[in-house]
Amino acid sequence: MDELVKLVTQKTGISEAQARQTVDTVIGYLKDKLPAPVARQIDGLLKGGGGGKDLGGLAKGVGNLLGKK
Repeated sequence: MDELVKLVTQKTGISEAQARQTVDTVIGYLKDKLPAPVARQIDGLLKGGGGGKDLGGLAKGVGNLLGKK
C-alpha cells in the first residue's frame, strides 16, 4: 500500500497523510462493492502476497465492474 500512497502523492501533490486517507477510502469502497473473491485479492496484493500473479485477474474484475471489457 505504501507504493500506492507514494504514487498518489506524486501524481496529485497532496501530503502523504492525505494520500493515505484517500487510498484507504478507495480501497474500502472497492472491497465493499466488489465480489468477495476479488476483495480478497485486493487484500493479498496490499499485503505483498501473490507476487503480482493475480494482478491481471484483479484488473479484469475491476474493469468488468466499471463496464470495461
